[in-house]
Amino acid sequence: MLKHKCKKCRRQGSKLFLKGERCLTSKCAVARKPYVPGSAPKSGGRRKAVSEYSTKLKENQKNKFGYALRGTQYKNYMKEAMEKAGGGDVKNKLFEILESRLDNVVFRMGFAPSRFAAKQMVGHGHITVNDRKTDIPSRRIKIGDKIAIRPQSADKIIFKDLDIKLKKQEAPTWIRMDKDNKEGIIVGAPLRGDVV
Repeated sequence: MLKHKCKKCRRQGSKLFLKGERCLTSKCAVARKPYVPGSAPKSGGRRKAVSEYSTKLKENQKNKFGYALRGTQYKNYMKEAMEKAGGGDVKNKLFEILESRLDNVVFRMGFAPSRFAAKQMVGHGHITVNDRKTDIPSRRIKIGDKIAIRPQSADKIIFKDLDIKLKKQEAPTWIRMDKDNKEGIIVGAPLRGDVV
């Protein structure tokens, strides 16, 4: 599974942070092998021209892989973003929709090292929204919602060194974090410039 995720990053030509902290180290596949998988690095020669369609497809795939979505899910989000934008900025509307998913919010808060891990964490019922257990990773989070770790799950192995990780983690401005109680409250809409 590890190699499979790293191949996605190499195919896109950029880090999608599918393996969490590993992507920040020298072990990252994109840093070690900065060429497309299945082709040996060539010296010289002409590069293939990149079409507009290819560029758009690559951007869509980056979003799809980065947010751990299936094709149909991503297509539905695109449709919704286009309807809500109403001829305006579709990219910002799509970003807002994707960032407001519960699994992404859990990842942004620093509870999980990657979105895949966050999706699994939510799916196993370790997260509460407004003090109620939820197991739906695609659930949309609204302003005023409180996200926390379920008290019965707090002693699980996945949350073992969470205090240390949270000290290093900086949450986006639209999430107000209470690192001592390991919970966060959504205080605004997701901002593109606020997320790395």
